[in-house]
Amino acid sequence: GLTDSADTFLRSQDYRFSPEVPCTPRKHVAFMKTHKTASSTVLNLLYRYGDAKNLTFALPFSDHLGYPDLFRATFVKDFTKNPGKEYNIICNHMRFNLPEVKKVMGNESFIFTILRNPDTVAESAFAYYHHVAPAFHAAQSMPEFVRKVNKEFRPKAPKNFYTHNMLWFDLGGDPEAGAEGPHVNQTLKKFNSTFHLVLLAEYFDQSLVLLREALCWDMEDMVSFQLNARDPSSRSPLPPDLLSTLQRWNALDWHLYRYFNMSFWQRLERYGVDRMERDVKHLRHLRQKIQDVCLQSSTPVFKEKSKIKNPSYIKSANYGWAKITGYLLKDNLTGQTEEMCIRMVLPEDMYLNRLQRKQG
Repeated sequence: GLTDSADTFLRSQDYRFSPEVPCTPRKHVAFMKTHKTASSTVLNLLYRYGDAKNLTFALPFSDHLGYPDLFRATFVKDFTKNPGKEYNIICNHMRFNLPEVKKVMGNESFIFTILRNPDTVAESAFAYYHHVAPAFHAAQSMPEFVRKVNKEFRPKAPKNFYTHNMLWFDLGGDPEAGAEGPHVNQTLKKFNSTFHLVLLAEYFDQSLVLLREALCWDMEDMVSFQLNARDPSSRSPLPPDLLSTLQRWNALDWHLYRYFNMSFWQRLERYGVDRMERDVKHLRHLRQKIQDVCLQSSTPVFKEKSKIKNPSYIKSANYGWAKITGYLLKDNLTGQTEEMCIRMVLPEDMYLNRLQRKQG
């Protein structure tokens, strides 16, 4: 129950943070979980919040909400049986489709997403989806993919959506629409009116502070550890000439990123630069406290699963060429503290299984 949450733990330590304006915590939240953007960390935060407060999740039948098809309400596990049911949080991978999301979540939901530099997204996607996306699979390396891409790309091949303007695709846009013309701005305006907040992975802590204000949750609810991250050894930057080719290739994602990068900084200005600095410091302080309680080391470590005898090491499965890091929990944890620490580092598939069992 409630006592297992980081929020309760921190509160008992008497580190209260008081929001300036009295507000009511949002109880209807839709998170558009994009790929390769630190979205797993946001997902974990939403899972823990909803779990601790016994909110109802709009869960998928298996592990995602019908992706890559445009989202439909019927992709939610109980929707067809019980269309009038009230849901508080929807947050698993989907291809965003506003009218259908509203069917599930009602009209008053707070809707947000997260973006990241498209070069980094593409490079991460290559490592992660190399074995499933034909356009990636045809290349031995990221440089080779970039050199070949314009000549051999088949947009209709299954799973090639991972390889071209993936963020634009995730948000429901057409990745093959071309990077020039009136449709670009029309689509950006549509995205802008759909999403109440767009986080940036590069400014994750600042994003969480903005999210906290928008949701009227507590700063303690924003404490999270980086999940599903790759080990630095499986990352490889591109030379400049290929980078500009890649940027042209993912031009729609760049339009998207630039547009929301600008609105992010405007939002930050409105929040107040000094206030933001203070609140980020506060968030990091809270995170450090939980790390000191839970973790042997604050940086995620990569270990081959087979070599691990230690039950306190928790991580997601490796995927493709990406080596996924995990955390070593302290050995002496017990009771509610242990439960809190496990939830903080629980990979999304395991947490999803828990929630599916809990909701029945």
